[in-house]
Amino acid sequence: MFCTLNTHKVDMDKLLGGQIGLEDFIFAHVKGQRKEVEVFKSEEALGLTITDNGAGYAFIKRIKEGSVIDHIQLISVGDMIEAINGQSLLGCRHYEVARLLKELPRGRTFTLKLTEPRKAFDMISVRSGGGRPGSGPQLGTGRGTLRLRSRGPATVEDLPSAFEEKAIEKVDDLLESYMGIRDTELDTTMVELGKDKRNPDELAEALDERLGDFAFPDEFVFDVWGAIGDAKVGRY
Repeated sequence: MFCTLNTHKVDMDKLLGGQIGLEDFIFAHVKGQRKEVEVFKSEEALGLTITDNGAGYAFIKRIKEGSVIDHIQLISVGDMIEAINGQSLLGCRHYEVARLLKELPRGRTFTLKLTEPRKAFDMISVRSGGGRPGSGPQLGTGRGTLRLRSRGPATVEDLPSAFEEKAIEKVDDLLESYMGIRDTELDTTMVELGKDKRNPDELAEALDERLGDFAFPDEFVFDVWGAIGDAKVGRY
């Protein structure tokens, strides 16, 4: 569908453009679930900002808070707009799609056919020791942080321990060295996967199961294992 530069997230401000450096890392986002949504146009402005990848696909770049579209949870940033009321938009530029949406009559319902990017890395944004939706009140550890999300409930998550913080820093350096990116959430996920493993093979298996799309090389996995081990014994 599209590529982002130096981030695995669906960040439409990081769409791959013409400028690519030798140290840049490219993430490809492929097609995920297709969906068809009926929208009642109660206002002239729907609250959408549209972009395209220059290859015939138009995407939702931003959704204005409090707008008509913002109240429809099925529609998200990064969704590809395939059709409006059955009219295919494949091959259209972003301004053509925006014009068609603007020309839709107010006070009427229209249908959007969308395809969302496959959420291959959603697991990275959820801490394994994080919030527990639906559970009752519990006593906390005193080390927690409130994470607010624009879509979804707020959760209270445990802060990393001193050993985990140092391990995350070391893994972040390794990530930049091997892949040319820094990503604290990805580092945190790898440390959480590796802190209880007994050897590099167990870590490699856990990474393949949870983050297999990254295809980490064996040397990188071994170095991550070493960094976590060093942090555990205080070799900073």
